[in-house]
Amino acid sequence: MQARDIPNLITVFRFLLVTPVVWAMLEGRFDLALLLFGIAGLSDAVDGYLAKRNNWSSRLGAIMDPLADKLLLVCAFVTLGWLDLIPLWLVVLIILRDIIIVAGALVYHYKVEKVTMEPSMVSKLNTFTQILLVFAVMFSSGIQALPDTWIAALLYAVVVTTVWSGLGYMWTWGGRALGRQSS
Repeated sequence: MQARDIPNLITVFRFLLVTPVVWAMLEGRFDLALLLFGIAGLSDAVDGYLAKRNNWSSRLGAIMDPLADKLLLVCAFVTLGWLDLIPLWLVVLIILRDIIIVAGALVYHYKVEKVTMEPSMVSKLNTFTQILLVFAVMFSSGIQALPDTWIAALLYAVVVTTVWSGLGYMWTWGGRALGRQSS
């Protein structure tokens, strides 16, 4: 093992945090789930900082890092939906968007050209609103109840940014594919 492997080890740690976060939520230990979710977020910031600052970026890290983030968020949403703390239709919408993006990227990659995915600003906003919603629901369920209007506002922000970013990816990559085929 070398120092340049540290960001990838931190990412593996984040993968390993998914199960305890889900377990804590299922056990009604939202305080613990929130703490672990926060540690996962902090570890994401640390591995990103180390990789950029020390030029320790790797192809493996570029694949594993967003997968770890996505796995944690999707599992959190599925669990919160299972516990009826967020609507199941929202869980389906979030997962459907991700499936459409991944399927579109795979089709583009194999039918058009190699894909180099770079998240759009709307996608980053979507991820941010998703994290805020998960955080707020866990906080409200385990620490201190938040006003329903706050949770509802975050829920609708997630809906809007999920649809907006999904359509944005379809528009952008669909346009690129059509442009490539007409060339």
